[in-house]
Amino acid sequence: MLFWLRCTLLIIAAAAAAFAERDFLTAAEVDQIRLVQEPNERITLYLSYAKQRVAQIEQAIAQSKPGSSRFIHDLLEDYTKIIEAIDTVSNDALRRKVDIALGTKEIADTNKELLATLEKVRDSNPKDISRYEFALDQAIDTTRDSGELAAEDLSKRSEQVLSKAQKEQKEREALMHPEQQAEVKKEAEKKEAQTTRKPPTLRRKGEVAK
Repeated sequence: MLFWLRCTLLIIAAAAAAFAERDFLTAAEVDQIRLVQEPNERITLYLSYAKQRVAQIEQAIAQSKPGSSRFIHDLLEDYTKIIEAIDTVSNDALRRKVDIALGTKEIADTNKELLATLEKVRDSNPKDISRYEFALDQAIDTTRDSGELAAEDLSKRSEQVLSKAQKEQKEREALMHPEQQAEVKKEAEKKEAQTTRKPPTLRRKGEVAK
C-alpha cells in the first residue's frame, strides 16, 4: 500500500512539473531586466530579446533538424510573453505618468519588422508547422495588437490606463473592511502630502531670495 502511495505521489509531482509555467527569459536576461528600471530602456531591452527569439525561429526552421518543431514552439511562446511584457511595462509607465514616447515609437517600428517576419514564416508553410501553428498565430496576433496599441495617441491611451486603474482600485476598496479602507485612504493622503510638500530650503525664516 505504501509503495503504491509513493508511486501516486511521484506521478502527481511529475505531472505538476510538466504543467509548471516555463520561464520565458533566461537567467541572464532576468538579471539584465532587473538592472534596467527606466521604462524606455526596459522596452528597448525587451525588444532586443524579441528580435533574438525571431532570429532563432528563422534559423531553426532553415536548419530543419529532427525535434526542432518543439524548440520552435517554445521560442514562439517565449516571444509572445516578451511582447506582452513590453505592453505591461508601457501601461505601468503611463499609470505613473512617465514619458514613454521614445519607447512607444520603437515598439511601433520594431513590431512592423517582427510582424512581417512572422507572417513570412507562416506563408512559407514550413515542415511540421502543424506542431507549432497555434503558437505562431498567437505570436502574430499579439505582435499586431501591440503595434496597434503603440500607434494610439499616447495622451488618450494614458487617460484610458489611468481610468482603468482607478476603477480597479475602487473595486478592490469595495471588497475591503472599513478598517482597511481607512488605512488605504490614510496612505493615499500621506503620499499626496509628500508630493505637494514644499522642497527644503537653507534660508532662514523670513529670508527671501535676492
